[in-house]
Amino acid sequence: MNMTEISNLLTPLNLEQSLGKINELYGKDAVFTTSFGLEDQAITHAIFKNNYSIRVVTLDTGRLFRETYELHRLTLDKYGKQIETYFPNASDLEPFLLKNGPDSFYASIEQRKECCHIRKVIPLDRALKSAKIWITGIRKEQSGTRGDMPKVELDVAKDIIKVHPILDWTWEDTWTYVRENHIPYNSLHDKGYPSIGCAPCTRTIEPGEDFRAGRWWWENENTKECGLHWVDGKLTPKKEMKA
Repeated sequence: MNMTEISNLLTPLNLEQSLGKINELYGKDAVFTTSFGLEDQAITHAIFKNNYSIRVVTLDTGRLFRETYELHRLTLDKYGKQIETYFPNASDLEPFLLKNGPDSFYASIEQRKECCHIRKVIPLDRALKSAKIWITGIRKEQSGTRGDMPKVELDVAKDIIKVHPILDWTWEDTWTYVRENHIPYNSLHDKGYPSIGCAPCTRTIEPGEDFRAGRWWWENENTKECGLHWVDGKLTPKKEMKA
């Protein structure tokens, strides 16, 4: 199927319908990447509950919260399914730390993005190496830069089709699905962390703050992204979706 056909097929479908169709068409050639956030737990549940062949993958940066590791264990215990874990390459990380130290991401945006690149982007490239479809937990409501994203798009940098099956869900929609299905979630969500990444780079948010205000809060940039969903310095735009 070409890009347009896939988009036309998946765009009107809900979460479980989208995943079911992806599983039917691609099976193990589809990869879902989870960071164990609330959105990701909802999608993981839908994949595991239906015994889909879609691979579930996570990136362990080495700097995650203790609570995130606890949730990883709880998720394995509940579903009895495999979650593939990818780590940074020692050959990339060790020279970076030797030169810059463990917390250089506070020093400049450039060093923070390099840290994210080593700990997330390079491992992600390995995880997606043989994949044909990349499923994410992105929601439009998470930030203003995601407001015009399509449900199905082409990541031109990685040359892979991306599907965001809960793109139009609200935060309340996500909580409703998690609670109704008794899905384990990160206890940090109950402590003011709506968006959870690496421990040194995530703080709680105050009432009225942007959903991702707690990520890299010391930076003045309006866009808070780690690089996983960026092409040439910006989020993959809708216009780049090609047949």
